[in-house]
Amino acid sequence: MSLFTKCFIAGSVAVAIAAAGVAGGYYWARSPLVLSPAQLDVTVKPHSSLRSVTLQLNRGGVPVEPELFIVMTRLLGLQSDLKSGNYEFKSGVTPYEVLQKIARGDVNEYVATIIEGWTFKRMRAELDANPALTHDTAGMSDADLMNAINAPEATLGNGEGLFFPDTYLFDKNTSDLDVYRRAYRLMRLRLDEAWVARAPNLPYRTPYDALTMASIIEKETGKKSDRPMVAAVFANRLRVGMPLQTDPTVIYGMGESYAGHIRKKDLQTDTPYNTYTRMGLPPTPISLPGVASLQAAMNPAQSTALYFVSRGDGSSIFSDTLGDHNKAVDKYIRGQ
Repeated sequence: MSLFTKCFIAGSVAVAIAAAGVAGGYYWARSPLVLSPAQLDVTVKPHSSLRSVTLQLNRGGVPVEPELFIVMTRLLGLQSDLKSGNYEFKSGVTPYEVLQKIARGDVNEYVATIIEGWTFKRMRAELDANPALTHDTAGMSDADLMNAINAPEATLGNGEGLFFPDTYLFDKNTSDLDVYRRAYRLMRLRLDEAWVARAPNLPYRTPYDALTMASIIEKETGKKSDRPMVAAVFANRLRVGMPLQTDPTVIYGMGESYAGHIRKKDLQTDTPYNTYTRMGLPPTPISLPGVASLQAAMNPAQSTALYFVSRGDGSSIFSDTLGDHNKAVDKYIRGQ
């Protein structure tokens, strides 16, 4: 056999082996993987190398063959596209689909939604019940939680009003402290923005005073268009030295004893939050206000009104004098 023939045969064998390898690799890339459990989450850490990603997948329960996964990734030119995050995989996924998911950054994000008007206690209960979070705040007092996120208001003893109501996305097993930090920073930002754009001559000494007012406005009306007028009434009362006399603060001060309605006795029972028995703003906010209430507190309507009463349809009627107010009460509350 000539040297040429031997070389030709050897080359042909090499090509055949390579072709078989490519075919085998293709078959592997498209073969379903069996996961145990059948659905699981794997976290790819930031700044992971390609080899580290394969190890994290295997340790997390996704049995990709490391060398084949590396070769497939490089052949597809995706080695620089792999993104960190939490990924959900189900039994039957193929190695190719695993790679594409990580290259797209199709992370398994979870949500926590905080509603305008909630109290901080209600917010804590919501986050405590979220199964996708790591509950590092379990057992913490409100003051401890505020200290943990480095909030200077920790001395107040609670976090009422200091967290912005919004929907927050996060990866599975994120610390609940991270959500609190984000909500706290966002409220600080929104409050600062509103304070800078505030109207002149407001009866608030500090942004925190305005935040407290916004929290009252948030609870007094659900009708966005009425909020500037509600803010005007309360600002006018502060200016003339009139008590705010707002039921939501009384309810907040009653705490667990509130059973769904306010009696005359409740209005007469003094608490730090009873704005019938005490002048000025309550010591802290009473809810988590949204943007509309913040803006209303900082830019009240131009009005001399001192009173308002609900029409029963979500809107309110506003009056400058007690006489006109009493007539509105007779009409809309007493039905006279």
